[in-house]
Amino acid sequence: MTDQAEKLRQVIDNLKLKQAVNRVLAPAAPVKRNARVITVTSGKGGVGKTNITINLAIALSEQGQRVIILDADFGLANIDVLFGIVPQYTLLDVIKNKKNILEVLTEGPRNTKFISGGSGVEDLVKLDRQQIARFVENMSLLDKLADIIIVDTGAGLSENVMSFVAAADEVLLVTTPEPTSITDAYALIKMVSNRDRTKTIRVIVNRSESSSEANDVLNKLVLVADRFLGIKLEPAGYILHDESVVKAVKQQQPFSIVYPKSQAARNIREISDKLIQRGDSNQQNRNNGVRGFLSRLVGFMKV
Repeated sequence: MTDQAEKLRQVIDNLKLKQAVNRVLAPAAPVKRNARVITVTSGKGGVGKTNITINLAIALSEQGQRVIILDADFGLANIDVLFGIVPQYTLLDVIKNKKNILEVLTEGPRNTKFISGGSGVEDLVKLDRQQIARFVENMSLLDKLADIIIVDTGAGLSENVMSFVAAADEVLLVTTPEPTSITDAYALIKMVSNRDRTKTIRVIVNRSESSSEANDVLNKLVLVADRFLGIKLEPAGYILHDESVVKAVKQQQPFSIVYPKSQAARNIREISDKLIQRGDSNQQNRNNGVRGFLSRLVGFMKV
């Protein structure tokens, strides 16, 4: 009787969750494709990866895209800090089946939403098959709520970071013109190529002193990745050094909002334009959405 009651409770909970999602959606919303899952990563810390993530999300939202950020930097989650918003719940509450996905979504600026990763990504590994299925089913509802899901990973070449990168449909790799940053970016590209040479990797150069310097870094990475790793990189753009970015961080506000006419804000909008242009029908048809992303992620983490 206890097992039957538990199964009945789960059925009712799932039904309530789906009904809640339907209420969030517009009544006449057309049937849509899966969300694009874009992982933002870097070979080393301190290159501005998270700052790019939140401002890119805002730029995409301002162009009519429904954007949700997943803060997957479980050790040093910073999305909420840069937004100046304290979330009530985190992804850990979903993993432990304490809350559903709608309850952990936090409203961000300019119609963006984000999910704080909390801590303890290892908890995913500890789940049994039934718990994983329930978690994936719960999270896959994000496909109905978002056009683009941006996953902000931790920095570096750890197994957790590489699992998120390998699981994503698309990867945005952030580097700076500093030699150590470029070297670490190349190391990450090499690790990705060892797993999947068909992975779409787009490169952003941050804090460049000039467009020529940024394009030089982009061209060199594209060339060496093609010649020595057999993997195709796509330049996604660059963000020039801008003091407005530093000021915005101190204010815990996105620079694209508090300094919309700054050089950095113009650059991030250019990157946003390119991403939307790349999201053509052929790419959309290849997207596996949140369900595919999480299924692959858990699979990689359990290996």
